[in-house]
Formats: sequence, structure tokens, C-alpha cells
Amino acid sequence: MPSLEEVKTYLATHDIAVSEYPQPTPTCESAAAAVGCSPAEIAKTLLFLVGDQPVAVVTCGDMKVKSSPLKKVTGLTGKVKLPQAEDVQRLTGYAPGGVCPFLLPAQLPVYLDCSMQRFSCVYTAGGNDYSAVPVTYDQLQDLTGGAPADVCEQMKEPSC
Repeated sequence: MPSLEEVKTYLATHDIAVSEYPQPTPTCESAAAAVGCSPAEIAKTLLFLVGDQPVAVVTCGDMKVKSSPLKKVTGLTGKVKLPQAEDVQRLTGYAPGGVCPFLLPAQLPVYLDCSMQRFSCVYTAGGNDYSAVPVTYDQLQDLTGGAPADVCEQMKEPSC
């Protein structure tokens, strides 16, 4: 499992700093309160199982991943579901609430929802639930190798 220090070291080589907070940041609302932005500007990294294949989606805090577009963009079939907490940690290397899109296992496909492009900067988790990383969509794409995707719709009320 990548540590906060490993994430910091990796991002520092790209001139990106991880911010740490005294209050926990495991939800969009708590992270937004700590950072001082809207929940929509929090880029949540979610793990899904499509059939039995894990895929990661990074999207805005006010968006909900839709099954049909996710299956279409991944080319996978089967039921789309959220894995158990222990599976999130096993498959991403991070505990739920602190999953960040950096230093994920190479075999885990990453999709970056296009909804994040409406912001000049979004804030991802930094590898634990007391951190945030300010990045642009282009930086996310460069650093994660993530594929742009349109797999979400806006929620009526954010629930992160």
C-alpha cells in the first residue's frame, strides 16, 4: 500500500504538493470544508467491479457514475457494483476514504470523468483521509494515464 510519504514524494517530482489537514477528509463534504471549496470540486476516486473486473473512476463530488456508460467505455460486461472495503484496499492499495488516483496498481484501469474539466483545479485524496491534492484535469491525465470518459450524471444533491 502506498504511504502518504510515497504519494508526496511522487507528486513532488511533478511540482505538486499534498496538503494535510487536522480534520478528516474522507467524504466530499468534509474534504471540501477542509480545502475551502465546493463538494463538486472534490475529485473522488471510486472503485467499481464490472462483472469481476475492477476499474477506477475519478469524478467530481456532485456526480454519480452510471452503469451503462461505464460498461460501454470499458468494453466490459456484467453487473456493475461497488466492492467491499477490504476489496478496495486490496485492489487499490488504499483504504476507502483515502483512495487517491496516484500510484494505483498498473493493471487497474483508470477513467477520468469529463465533468472535472469544468474546473481549473480539483482536489483528489492524497492517500489517507487527512489530505488533498490540487490538480488540473490535464495533470490527472498525465500522472494517472487515465482515459477521458463520460460516465456520470449530476446528482440532485451531492452525497459523497
